[in-house]
Amino acid sequence: MSLQKRVGLARALSKIGYCSRSQAGVLIRAGRVTLNGRIVRDPETPSRIPQDRIQIDGSSLAKAIPVYLVMNKPRGIVTTAADEQGRKTVYDLLEPGIPWVGPVGRLDKASEGLLLLTNDSEWAAKITDPARHLDKKYHVQIDCIADADLLAKITRDSPEPLRAKTARLLRHGDKHSWLEIILDEGKNRQIRRLLEAQNIRVLRLVRVSIGPLDLGDLKKAESRSLTPEEKRSIDHALQEETMGMR
Repeated sequence: MSLQKRVGLARALSKIGYCSRSQAGVLIRAGRVTLNGRIVRDPETPSRIPQDRIQIDGSSLAKAIPVYLVMNKPRGIVTTAADEQGRKTVYDLLEPGIPWVGPVGRLDKASEGLLLLTNDSEWAAKITDPARHLDKKYHVQIDCIADADLLAKITRDSPEPLRAKTARLLRHGDKHSWLEIILDEGKNRQIRRLLEAQNIRVLRLVRVSIGPLDLGDLKKAESRSLTPEEKRSIDHALQEETMGMR
């Protein structure tokens, strides 16, 4: 980032890896944050990293050590730091003592599977950038027997904003089917909306991979750090997608 680049103070705290932008806004409005020795209460106050001196409750902040986690999110857990309805969140599943991390994208309450969490906001933004077209693979159980016509409808004949990159039949029973669906953007509830448009109900939705990273044998509700090799492979995939954007 250019030394002259100015960002809002709340965003600066997120970039440092201290907390989320929404949490930073609460701290700033409470008067707990100083910028170059002066209390500021506007989260959008321009600041520069690393020239400006930012303190919280009188303590100076250093850039946090990057943390990269992968979680197998269970169904019924919400992907948020706090829930006004008191529902269990992904943060309830993390081991005590882990520094602040934020989810990379979201899985809705009814969805499950691979979820990345990190305090590296710039890395997270690259993964969720729809222009990079990083593949996300899902296994989806539906309430009917899928045929070639359905697969064509959700990959070629649906409106482009919702269209899946690929879809194939994994297996089926007497009344249900499992599909493998790949998205290269990932809009809000995209798969559910795509199938609802065909009057098909989603029974289960499991994200099994993001780019080269697979969920593997990680147990439900568990999380672990990415290995250096996994982090490098994701970075390589992001670099390749960046080259493809040029």
